[in-house]
Amino acid sequence: MIVISISEQRLYHRRASGVWYAYPVSTALAGCGNRRDSLQTPLGKHRISAMIGEDMPIYTAFIGREPVGIFDPEASDPKRDWILTRILWLDGMELGKNLRGAVDTESRYIYIHGTHEEDKLGTPASHGCIRMGNADILDLFQHARVGEHVAIRP
Repeated sequence: MIVISISEQRLYHRRASGVWYAYPVSTALAGCGNRRDSLQTPLGKHRISAMIGEDMPIYTAFIGREPVGIFDPEASDPKRDWILTRILWLDGMELGKNLRGAVDTESRYIYIHGTHEEDKLGTPASHGCIRMGNADILDLFQHARVGEHVAIRP
């Protein structure tokens, strides 16, 4: 189980051993909300619908969930919300809250992913996704699984 606390800017992961691990994250600068185009982090019960990037090198940049090379801070657009290293794609589990229609988390392309702005972890800064440090997303990716439940709380 993964629990994301927006107020704490932390992600907690309970592994199969029963031990909880904690990581700093960065959720949406615009706060929490479930509507499409809101640039907010959705609340509620979710699950991991896909895991993308296995065996890719750390700092691999993804566009449209496809690897496009290694992120280069000197040559990359600094205004882009870069998706790096690994992607855990989230799907809502609560009809009308984060599943289907204008609130569908999966069709909003909400991910847990690595970021180029690791200096902003611990503060809201994303465009809706849950950003993690690149070493941290590598660690989480090794222990997470498709179908695992993810609770996003205010």
